[in-house]
Amino acid sequence: MDITMQNDLMKKTTVLCSLFVAAAMGIMLYYCANKIAIVADLAQDEVVQAAENKSDHAAMEEGNRIKIDRDSGKTNYFCVPVPPDVRVEEVTVENHYMDRELWVSIEPEKMSGQESFYESNGVYGSCEAVVDGRFEVEKERLCLRFRLTDVFEYRSIFEDNTLYIEFVPPKEVYDKIIVIDPAYGEEDTGTVTDTVSAKDITLNIAKALKAKLDETDIKVYYTRMDDSNPEAGYRVRLAESTKADMLIRIEVGSDKSSKKYGTETVYNSQFFIPGFGSVELADLLEREVVTAISGKAVGLVEAGETDTVISEATVPAAAVKVGYLTNGQEAILLQREDYIQRIAEGIYQAILKAYAE
Repeated sequence: MDITMQNDLMKKTTVLCSLFVAAAMGIMLYYCANKIAIVADLAQDEVVQAAENKSDHAAMEEGNRIKIDRDSGKTNYFCVPVPPDVRVEEVTVENHYMDRELWVSIEPEKMSGQESFYESNGVYGSCEAVVDGRFEVEKERLCLRFRLTDVFEYRSIFEDNTLYIEFVPPKEVYDKIIVIDPAYGEEDTGTVTDTVSAKDITLNIAKALKAKLDETDIKVYYTRMDDSNPEAGYRVRLAESTKADMLIRIEVGSDKSSKKYGTETVYNSQFFIPGFGSVELADLLEREVVTAISGKAVGLVEAGETDTVISEATVPAAAVKVGYLTNGQEAILLQREDYIQRIAEGIYQAILKAYAE
């Protein structure tokens, strides 16, 4: 390449870079001039919650209630006014889908007097999805909690000290949706040994699985990620509300005989879906988990009367029993971190292959 061609190329490159920088600056200036910014948002499984911060629907009937103007519905947005001194980086939208709640978390540098703002300023706009709301101060933040009619995703922007939130059905946002259901919780411990309970094992597997699924384009909703115990109907409704492609329940087996061991998968035989249904999902889970742990396949079993979540699900659903705590050897294995990771890998591979079919 001669010197003239090199000079021409450098000039063109300089012009293109200048145009790009100018365009980027123009966009930034436009948004700054109009004070529009995207608000950070978190799913409930990303929010670290102390026990005292868990949602309590009964508490919504009392406390600092937020006024809701349901007659100003000339917009597609749910409008939340924000105190004048609050910056966009101090606002976070939290999707507490497990509780069917929307939390708007505000962490201003100066908390003094901020809580009084909502004693006189209510919310307005598109309020059909909102049942009620209240505000509270907790650990240096102001939290607005709104109870919703269903599970939603959100699009939100911040402009002129107002947070505009659009409620969106999950299927309009995500192509692939699954529900992971770690069984048991709270007083329902499942089988217990001297050192571990089934509820802890299923939660540990779910957390290990989450780390893997977070790296994919699959949207995952979890029925629990702490020591809570949602009722069976709620676990089923989460899959229905999100229009999930599949529901995978994680269980631990038990048997009167301490000799029984291996992986068993329960499926819904009453709800048939052509192509890929519950039995196909169960078969994938059984094969992939057994392969991952180099274990024994007990086989597929039709859901019985006690398998409420699986038998009532209206999406492909299966419960994988990852081992028997009543078997001494498997009880030891189920407490090992590397074994938990291998089980999670098996479930993960089953999910990937389900989408590939």
